Amino acid sequence: MSAAEGTATLLSGRTLSKEIFATLSQEVAQLAEAIPGFKPGLTIVQVGDREDSNVYIRQKVKAADEVGILARHVKIPSSSTQSDLMTLIDSLNNDISVHGIIVQLPLQSDSPIDSAAVLRQVAPEKDVDGLHEVNIGRLANGDIPEGRVPCTPCGVMELVKYSGIELAGRKAIVVGRSRVVGSPVADLLKWANATVTVCHSKTANVQAEVCNADVLVAACGQQEMVKGDWLKPGCVVIDCGIHSVPDASKKSGKRLVGDVEFASASKVASHITPVPGGVGPMTVAMLMSNTVKCARAFSLKCQGGKWDIRYLGLNKLKPVPNDLSIAIAQTPKDVAEIARELGLLPTEIDFYGKKKAKVALNTLDRLSSVKDGRYVVVTGITPTPLGEGKSTTTIGLAQALGAHRNHNIFACVRQPSQGPTFGIKGGAAGGGYSQVIPMDEFNLHLTGDIHAITAANNLCAAAIDARIFHESTQSDQALYNRLVPKVKGKRTFSNIQFGRLKRLGIDKTNPDELTEEEIGRFARLDFDKSTITWQRVMDTNDRYLRKITVGQSPTEKDITRETQFDITVASEIMAVLALTKDLRDMRERLGNMVVASNKRGEPITTEDLGVCGALAVLMKDAIRPNLMQTLEGTPVFVHAGPFANIAHGNSSILADRIALKLVGENGYVVTEAGFGADIGMEKFFNIKCRASGLVPNCVVLVATIRALKMHGGGPKVTAGTPLPKEYSEENLDLVRNGCSNLKKQIENATKFGVPVVVAINQFSSDIATELEVVREEALAGGAVDAVICNHWAEGGEGAVDLAKAVEVACTRESQFKFLYDVNLPIAEKIEIIAREIYGADGISLEEEAARKVELYTKQGFANLPICMAKTHLSLSHQPERKGAPTGFTLPIRDVRASVGAGFLFPLVGTMTTMPGLPTRPCFYDIDLNVETEEVIGLF
Repeated sequence: MSAAEGTATLLSGRTLSKEIFATLSQEVAQLAEAIPGFKPGLTIVQVGDREDSNVYIRQKVKAADEVGILARHVKIPSSSTQSDLMTLIDSLNNDISVHGIIVQLPLQSDSPIDSAAVLRQVAPEKDVDGLHEVNIGRLANGDIPEGRVPCTPCGVMELVKYSGIELAGRKAIVVGRSRVVGSPVADLLKWANATVTVCHSKTANVQAEVCNADVLVAACGQQEMVKGDWLKPGCVVIDCGIHSVPDASKKSGKRLVGDVEFASASKVASHITPVPGGVGPMTVAMLMSNTVKCARAFSLKCQGGKWDIRYLGLNKLKPVPNDLSIAIAQTPKDVAEIARELGLLPTEIDFYGKKKAKVALNTLDRLSSVKDGRYVVVTGITPTPLGEGKSTTTIGLAQALGAHRNHNIFACVRQPSQGPTFGIKGGAAGGGYSQVIPMDEFNLHLTGDIHAITAANNLCAAAIDARIFHESTQSDQALYNRLVPKVKGKRTFSNIQFGRLKRLGIDKTNPDELTEEEIGRFARLDFDKSTITWQRVMDTNDRYLRKITVGQSPTEKDITRETQFDITVASEIMAVLALTKDLRDMRERLGNMVVASNKRGEPITTEDLGVCGALAVLMKDAIRPNLMQTLEGTPVFVHAGPFANIAHGNSSILADRIALKLVGENGYVVTEAGFGADIGMEKFFNIKCRASGLVPNCVVLVATIRALKMHGGGPKVTAGTPLPKEYSEENLDLVRNGCSNLKKQIENATKFGVPVVVAINQFSSDIATELEVVREEALAGGAVDAVICNHWAEGGEGAVDLAKAVEVACTRESQFKFLYDVNLPIAEKIEIIAREIYGADGISLEEEAARKVELYTKQGFANLPICMAKTHLSLSHQPERKGAPTGFTLPIRDVRASVGAGFLFPLVGTMTTMPGLPTRPCFYDIDLNVETEEVIGLF
């Protein structure tokens, strides 16, 4: 703003703030365009009801509305304590819709409140007043935190910039050293390359200092202290003071002045701010600017991007040591560091020690606008009993894509069961230099998810037998009186009981209005004990629990029945955990689980039992994926571990969904499917992808010379015994013949429209000519590429070529399709899988299976997908038939329903859901070093 000759140009904060508001409005609109529905959020916290504070807050709220910021004024009474205020601030720190927090000072409280402690409680990234000691410290060090610098100093700098003066090399004087204005202004001027002097109450001759100023910032809090004759002609004057003085000429009887005597100063300075209308409007404008900047910083975390991640180097030894020795030799990053690298917010992570953590489900809400990354599933050919290295390949590929190809990458794997860990199989952390670490924590309790499933499953089992007992010993009215007891003379239904009433078609809400017939229907589940499918579980291989009798105590009045224990990972609750999409979905699925039929052939659910809400409570923490890392420091989600025989054998949908958002559009998520492609991969596509809506980009099919020779007619492979010599000597015919299984599994994958990359997992004993035969046969069988990889011995470096092949495969446009329509009849869906995936001529439904098909159709479950329970050691139902057998009919012994999980599982042969311990289990080698507390002997 210009003025007459001899008078300073006014630096109008009102004018400049309007320009800033216009720019901020455009930025807010751009944020909303980038993230639909996104709006910067500002919360102003006030203690008490001071009118002067109310005036300032109204001004801020009005300004926020003008810009497009969602401002909230949260007022708590003066009776509030410091603890109350701290709790409120914590809730705002954890609220992702709040990007800026202001605590309005002074605090009008009946009890003492430490203002400094309150300001420290505000999360530094939401401190739009710039008063947190972290932000003050960063500013002092020149690491200027954008959007978190005190507002008045920011406004001062904008006004200086508005004057057009070049600060570099100029002399700047700041009068006043308060932490709110003077000190931060001095820091900002210093980092703008001005030569800065700070004057304060102990400065000997302030006038002598001021007269040298090219730029003067007055923030001393003394009315008209600085006079015009103190100033250097042509200087720029920024007056931060505001004082009320008597003025009879004004209607109010007073006027506002600053720390500078405006009348005399304006005749000397080249530019000067008026009071009012100078710095004041800029303070509000910069508060809005800070809020938008903090919101923009948060929005970047909602849009994905390249991670700033520290990878871990490997000290590879030859020969390769055992898995535990390798794992112990590596120093993992703290999981807090991994969380920061991935852009997780502090509110989205709960730490379980220093090396593992759970990630909150609301991470998906924050990242909802981020496009998913590429989705890769690792499966295998029909394996030997020793396993062919799918887990190792999953981890090795992840390490290659991340540490060696510099992509955002997540591996998603199942949580291992304690049963195999202490039995014969061992853990599932991968192996060699491609492992999840710490591998002892990975293979043991982890964060207790499997224990939570055990508790929930067995609560349901207890509820079943207790209900059978009580129904057998009580009349309908007695049952009703106990199920809906009078409390202080009044009966009320629980929420879960209202659900049962609705399913029964009873629309009454007053328990006293039910008829005798309605009371009977409501109170009596009337179990047909022969139809109970719900078993107790434990996470230990205990063969003597495969068949038990319960109810033998005299207190149970001879109400006994035969039942069994399964291993925990075979529980339907584990399958529910793996297939659920959110808490609401899990609660619904848990309530839909069918545990038996009544004597009328109608399904009985956990909702009918009234136990479903308690199951959800027990599972509320287990639903969150577990964050860990690989040996090379790439992130891993470990979550869920459903048995691949009678469930879908894949890690959780939630882990995959969160990972796909975290890696962003150009990143990769590698997830593993249990057993061979005919089981785990087929269920991944037809069940998991159907439930999740996610579209896979690529299949990695793991093959080994060992397995191919077995399929080609090699001797039997038995766990715990040395391999026959045929597996270590060159035999191209065995390999070539065994490739029939490889080609069939490639064919199985391509039926779903997904490109296949074959990973030839190289063992140290493998022969180059045999490996090349596999590569040739894989390409001839329809794979888009086949790569020899050695990630077990070399870590990610040994899977770089595999990573490159996956990158290329993922550029192909997905043609993904399901194998069958779920609305087809049950038997027809089973037959499609048998013919198309296994190569059978057809199926034969045994009497019990046919009866179940009829029952489930009648009960309304016919439109569920199919989860075949079949041996993993052959494409057929006969484990000894290797290669790609044909000319067989698949016998279906029985069909069972996992309605909560959302599938039917036909039984092909006898399925063991409780493994047994071998003569020499793994636990012979496992011990604890009592001096160091280290686990020893774990693989």
